[in-house]
Amino acid sequence: MTVAIITGAGSGIGRAIATRLVADGYKVLANDVRLEAAQAVAAEIGAVAHAGDVSVEADIAAMVAQAEAAFGPVTHLINNAGHVHQGRFTDLTVQDFDRMIAVHLRGTFLCMHAVLPGMLARGAGVIVNVASQLGQIGGIELVHYSAAKAGIIGLTKALAREVSAQGVRVNAVAPGPINTPLVRSLSADWQRAKAAELPLGRFGEPEEVAATVAFLCSPAASLFVGQTLGPNSGDVML
Repeated sequence: MTVAIITGAGSGIGRAIATRLVADGYKVLANDVRLEAAQAVAAEIGAVAHAGDVSVEADIAAMVAQAEAAFGPVTHLINNAGHVHQGRFTDLTVQDFDRMIAVHLRGTFLCMHAVLPGMLARGAGVIVNVASQLGQIGGIELVHYSAAKAGIIGLTKALAREVSAQGVRVNAVAPGPINTPLVRSLSADWQRAKAAELPLGRFGEPEEVAATVAFLCSPAASLFVGQTLGPNSGDVML
């Protein structure tokens, strides 16, 4: 049985990933920091809901225990939970920076740390970390966000080197701007300027990112190790 935990599944990209994986036959635990959002998605797609903050170790332990009690061992982990805040570097506070790192980088670490021992013991597992193209190129007024996402990419590569030979595949996805509540919370000026930079001329849709994640979760991606795939409207070309 394929059992997936998806963090930040209450809206946007996470919701699209949860919907896609359920359609593909996965048993899914949909996590979100907002209980109502997690429950709404779970009820809609036939998943199990979990409310918890990915930066809190006890919340992550409870999330994994709930998934295992409901379905059995966790075979797939998608670290998608996110937080965005816009501001010039000189206006950022230490609290702004710490919260960004806590949600993105610490959260990704904690979730992987919780499920990895079981995956290694079974000799199989898949982890997909949702980063951002801004972790590759940086973003004005998003220095702390860019740093957190760059950290996720580095974490992905390093862990892949440690565990791939033991049957656990670790990869990342670095979306460009996607039509989600997080992106829509940024200023209209930022959104207009960013759209004008994109070779494709438009932001992506959550379902387009979900398709990339579904591929990395599947046996068709068996040769993908430590990679960062970029559904980004051409913003980054590697």
